[in-house]
Amino acid sequence: MIEVPPGRVTLSDRRTRRSWQVDVAPCLLGAFPVTQGLYAEVTGGRPASSGATRGDRLPVEGVSWWDAVRFCNALSVRDGHAPAYRVDGDGTADGPERIAWDESANGYRLPTEAEWEHACRAGTTGPHYAPLDEIAWYRANSEERLHEVGGRRPNAWGLYDMLGNVWDWCWDVYDPEVYGTYRVLRGGGWFDEPWSIRASARRRSHPTYRVDDVGFRVARSGVPGRASSYPGVMY
Repeated sequence: MIEVPPGRVTLSDRRTRRSWQVDVAPCLLGAFPVTQGLYAEVTGGRPASSGATRGDRLPVEGVSWWDAVRFCNALSVRDGHAPAYRVDGDGTADGPERIAWDESANGYRLPTEAEWEHACRAGTTGPHYAPLDEIAWYRANSEERLHEVGGRRPNAWGLYDMLGNVWDWCWDVYDPEVYGTYRVLRGGGWFDEPWSIRASARRRSHPTYRVDDVGFRVARSGVPGRASSYPGVMY
């Protein structure tokens, strides 16, 4: 986990041409997307889309938003933390009453999209935190397949694969008035063109959706342990 300092981020949506500012509290964020190896270790399962490459260091894919939420709770229990989510139901039907985030819990959870973008940018303001070919697996260089996590340059705070390889599920509902319970995806994937591989790019999908370029990474609220005077401390 990497310490992400507090800050303020401006989110924007191309569809609605709307932008809004969000204050972000300090948090911890996974240095890498959750891997197939970790997912199997915690859950006993190894999801993968048909024909997809398998490997312990590859990001897990073919996981729904519900799968990601349940993984977060299982990882919290394994590590002795209070689960962040109260889950009612099996994830085959959606409704805001079926899941709740206990913000006082110290367990693992999905990042909010404001946390995600703030962490992705790591103090930068452009579409990428470094030249795209140095930091991301995307359509032009991925050979149209997944790659092991950590194979490209991290951002200034030590976070890898924030752009490219797999999209990350976020906690947030995308636009409840238009899309109901569709959740936010961030970061772009191995099959995407450069215009999708941007710090500000937002995508949406139903929380039961599973596909071969969507994964997730975990977050935790606050910064447990010792205080740090600089960002990028790995726990």
